[in-house]
Amino acid sequence: MASPSTEPTTLHVCSFESRRAAEMQSLVERHGARATIAPSLREALLDDNPEAFDFAAALLAGRFDLVIFLTGVGARALLETICTRHSRSDILQALADCCVVVRGPKPVAVLREWQIRIDVRAPEPNTWREVIAALEDSRVSLRNSRVAVQEYGKPAAELHEALRERGAEVVSVPLYRWKLPADTGPLEDAVRRTIAGDFDVLMFTSAQQVVHVLEVAALLDVQDDWRAAANRCVIASIGPTASETLQNLGLAPDLEPSHPKMGHLVRETCEQAQRLLRQKRSSH
Repeated sequence: MASPSTEPTTLHVCSFESRRAAEMQSLVERHGARATIAPSLREALLDDNPEAFDFAAALLAGRFDLVIFLTGVGARALLETICTRHSRSDILQALADCCVVVRGPKPVAVLREWQIRIDVRAPEPNTWREVIAALEDSRVSLRNSRVAVQEYGKPAAELHEALRERGAEVVSVPLYRWKLPADTGPLEDAVRRTIAGDFDVLMFTSAQQVVHVLEVAALLDVQDDWRAAANRCVIASIGPTASETLQNLGLAPDLEPSHPKMGHLVRETCEQAQRLLRQKRSSH
């Protein structure tokens, strides 16, 4: 990072993106900034997944009123997994008899590929709150309904609670868990370089990235140092869920993009970072 009296000639952005790391690096560099990518998580499919097959059996027996798909990766994994034991046509027909709900554009793309009708689609910023609001706007009755929720990384506890408050019985269907990368070297290096002041911007595209960065900082016994250094950078958050996690962990997000998309995040961060850096440095 440049000294407090000067602005960096070229912004140095550290992103913790994993699956779309190459795309993130390209986007940052296209906007004239320097990129360091430190992958912070991997999606580990569950080896033995009885919940998926229990879901399929209940679905085929007509026991679900609603099925909620939260992610594209999870939707695809669930459909491909259960179709190893059941016919695709039977699964599609059973889903056609349910109200199918999606949280955002990625599961939409998967369900369209599988030719599955979508009844309710949550709008941006695609959090659990928008899922509930979309159900209410669509006048979907949740009282005494049985709802299957395709999970991502960890159970969607807030969504479960909101559904239960409205009278639904919720069945969790996990497909994968978030874990640290197999090689945590780049992430450890990024933690140390943040403390050294090498970065102007820290960019988070998911809440779990925040959790994992702090987990690695704790393993290195530099959690407090990293948090203090991070708050001297511009902290860019993809959307409300990541921002809430940042705030809960003692970090202050400086901006969210106008749309919760990676392209908007990078462009708007690069446009606003110099101004935000001036403000932060003048206050320290």
